[in-house]
Amino acid sequence: MNNILINLPLIFNVTLIHSTIRSSTPVLFAAMSCAITQQADILNVGVEGTMLTSAFVAVLTSYFTGSWGIALLAAVSVGLLISVVIGVAHLNFKADVFAVGMAINMMALALTRFFLQRTLKVSGSFYSKAIVPLPRLEFGFLQNSDTLKSLFSGYSMFELLGIPFVFLLSFMLYRTVWGLRLRSVGLNSMASATAGINVYRRKFEVILWSGVIGGIAGAHLSLGYSQLFSENMTNGRGFMGVAAMFFGGATPILAWVGCLIFGFTDSVASNLQSLGLPSQFILMIPYVMTVVVLAVAMARYASALRRRKSAIAGENQVSRRN
Repeated sequence: MNNILINLPLIFNVTLIHSTIRSSTPVLFAAMSCAITQQADILNVGVEGTMLTSAFVAVLTSYFTGSWGIALLAAVSVGLLISVVIGVAHLNFKADVFAVGMAINMMALALTRFFLQRTLKVSGSFYSKAIVPLPRLEFGFLQNSDTLKSLFSGYSMFELLGIPFVFLLSFMLYRTVWGLRLRSVGLNSMASATAGINVYRRKFEVILWSGVIGGIAGAHLSLGYSQLFSENMTNGRGFMGVAAMFFGGATPILAWVGCLIFGFTDSVASNLQSLGLPSQFILMIPYVMTVVVLAVAMARYASALRRRKSAIAGENQVSRRN
């Protein structure tokens, strides 16, 4: 304990901000992918498999073409293809979306392992200097200051684009006609259909957008966050995105706060490794935080449900008196 207190400056320093943003970005895009479908009352747990498959395709395409742009397009295309499968299974054949998502996750884990061995002739992980990563933004005028360089320079492309994307998505959901109709479909699809909204089209549309965002998340994970592919490299980040989405009540900005909590705990855990703590303890910290975030989200939901029931009961009493 004394050792931890003495080394607190090594754990909590200015580099922690950079590493928090870096660690939270893959979870951020997963959370946004879930938030947009949840607004239409669709729980997209298949984002884990979408991310994993897109990460593999991004590395494979970057390795063979030498272009991060083509790799990003390929990853987004795979995300779209998976979202089409989810949409058809759920909306056309009325399959349970949770079961479809879990099937996608298990299939992605098996297929990426299979094609890693067949196409790249390796097991476990693949790294090559021929893999072209996503560009990093470096600002030359900040090189003279280590603090400013750590805070504002050296970010991967989507680590910076992720933050304005949160506010753009929030604007689209809460300040546009498109967002209003989408949220109405999620709240009451029958009433929306009565009002003339094409419920099927709206739900399929957001599932497709979710696939695009999931594809970006996978491409960033393998070409921005790292520069390799390893089996099950998502490591639960898709499910962390689901937890962050529930924490934020499917609102992008609050879900982003949940992602920052995950990124912060992951960064602190990485810094704690230098203190000689057991590796098992370090590795479990992000997952313990996932449980905590879900518990907080469920407690908030239960509290809101009780308040709603109390309000309805009060209105019923007033109506009976009148």
